[in-house]
Amino acid sequence: MPASTSADFSALLRQPSGFMAFLLARVFAVGATQIQAVVVAWQVYDLTREPMALAYVGLAQFLPMLLLLLPAGDLIDRLPRKHILAVSWSVGAICSALLWWVSGRGHAGVSGIYSVLVLFGASRAFSGPAMQSLLPQLVTREQLPQAIATNSMVMRGAAIGAPFLGGLLYAAGGSLLTYPICLVAFAAGALLLRKVRVLPAAARASAAQAAGSNIWQRFGIGIRFIFRRPMILGTISLDLFAVLLGGVVALLPIYAQEVLHVGPQGLGLLRSSIAGGEVVAGICLSMFPFNAKVGRRMLLAVAVFGLANLVFSLSHWMWLSCLALAVAGAADMVSVYVRGALLQFATPDEMRGRVNSVNMLFIGSSNELGEFRAGSSAALLGAVPAAIAGGLCTLAVVGLWSYLFPALRTVDRFENAQR
Repeated sequence: MPASTSADFSALLRQPSGFMAFLLARVFAVGATQIQAVVVAWQVYDLTREPMALAYVGLAQFLPMLLLLLPAGDLIDRLPRKHILAVSWSVGAICSALLWWVSGRGHAGVSGIYSVLVLFGASRAFSGPAMQSLLPQLVTREQLPQAIATNSMVMRGAAIGAPFLGGLLYAAGGSLLTYPICLVAFAAGALLLRKVRVLPAAARASAAQAAGSNIWQRFGIGIRFIFRRPMILGTISLDLFAVLLGGVVALLPIYAQEVLHVGPQGLGLLRSSIAGGEVVAGICLSMFPFNAKVGRRMLLAVAVFGLANLVFSLSHWMWLSCLALAVAGAADMVSVYVRGALLQFATPDEMRGRVNSVNMLFIGSSNELGEFRAGSSAALLGAVPAAIAGGLCTLAVVGLWSYLFPALRTVDRFENAQR
């Protein structure tokens, strides 16, 4: 790589704010989340053999995120973000302990699993926007695009091995082995945040600015800010509808058992294939970040995501399924990189908690509510027709959003998002 790019990347990793500690903390927390997701999905489907049971896994996590949107965004703009993140990951550790406890009850424990997932969804309502809002306080503005790419790459890097590891651990020792590992990983992530320090230049005056206003007024200001900026609204809603309608992650347990016949190890490999594509794209973006024609590249990446999911939906070969999911993951990483940078550049620091809470609600809608959509569609149509329809819907969303939000199609550089 060019010497200047290498030097910039090295300087980023040596940030006195503890940027490296932040990345390592995310490795533990994201790894625990991914392992837990694999185990919960396989365990629930193995106990029930009902696609709707997988739909409820997503719904149980989405509803608390929806209900906690308002307090989460407000608190993140008024309290230290790393403290909120540490508490959220500590709750994640408690959830792993509770899942460990209910997993020995067999089919009778399914309702208990859903109850724990509600608590876990509540913790994610705070952890997601807190992570996104904390990152700009750890690096300079010039380093932000590269930091976003590096952060996303590390997150996907943790995800590449965790699902496969989760499948292997579940096959070896079941849920009684995997949930304690998730507990320890969440706790390690929370402890590592003690080494993270906000840069002096990023000190905020949010609390002073919010003086004299109540939570409803502050939240209303954030909502109006989003809807008055088509760049922000179009960016976060694109992810919502593209993944909500086209995501196939919730269908992977069905494909692993009934289409590809590969068992829990194969399920972990399928999920790792997605992360593999993401981490390869993330490495390229962290080494060679781009800042030209960013809007068009984001739309193209979402279109590739839809096409790759279409290939997966029609595949009956494990190697082709893994390859298609890897391409979908790489395309999603490019979309995440552009979307994250556009949002951070378009949003002032004192608004980031509220904006990122709405963004995380949209992401939660596209992921958890998307799992409900996929599971219910599979119950009605079958897994393969549901996956095909989802891929086609993603392509339709790209075309519609290109028309409804011309700012997304025409924005050239990240700095232009401020206009």
